[in-house]
Amino acid sequence: MTADALVDPRVARTRRDVVDTAAELLLESGWDSVTHAEVARRASYSKATLYTHWPTPLDLIAAAIEQICSVDHHPVITGDLREDLRAALADLATDLTTGHLDRLVGGVVERANTSEVVRQLRGRLYTTGTSSIRQILEAHLSPPDIEPAITMLTGAVMVRVTFEGEVATEAFITDTIERVLGSTSQRRT
Repeated sequence: MTADALVDPRVARTRRDVVDTAAELLLESGWDSVTHAEVARRASYSKATLYTHWPTPLDLIAAAIEQICSVDHHPVITGDLREDLRAALADLATDLTTGHLDRLVGGVVERANTSEVVRQLRGRLYTTGTSSIRQILEAHLSPPDIEPAITMLTGAVMVRVTFEGEVATEAFITDTIERVLGSTSQRRT
């Protein structure tokens, strides 16, 4: 029997409801909105219940980020390097503009030097957010080229969308891909 099978279904439902609510609130309104009072109100549970399972707001946020990261919604990888990168970067741009990922990333960046837990959350978000790009590049580039390519590709999209406030158009994404791939000297065959 697994540990999950031993959890009371009511406790499992409460955890799911609260974490789903915390995740929605985090994406909608940012870190400061995730309070025990607001999550309890929206999820229709008592604050005491929340404090029992998540003693601090950071515990609620960590659970919410873990839930957000567990949802795999990356585009399907076809094996075509450029097309797969276009799809993955367009997905990232969409998440930053319409999925409110910008609030999530902004909260992590703002607080990363305040807590080891937040540093770990930053790493989890980065690993999850770049996993499909990493998988695409690992199939086509030499190992030394992978990390710099990930940084340049994702960085270009993040700067375009979050700092410049511009749309990462297909033309922008295509140009970025060509520039980055042009800088990779060792490709696998």
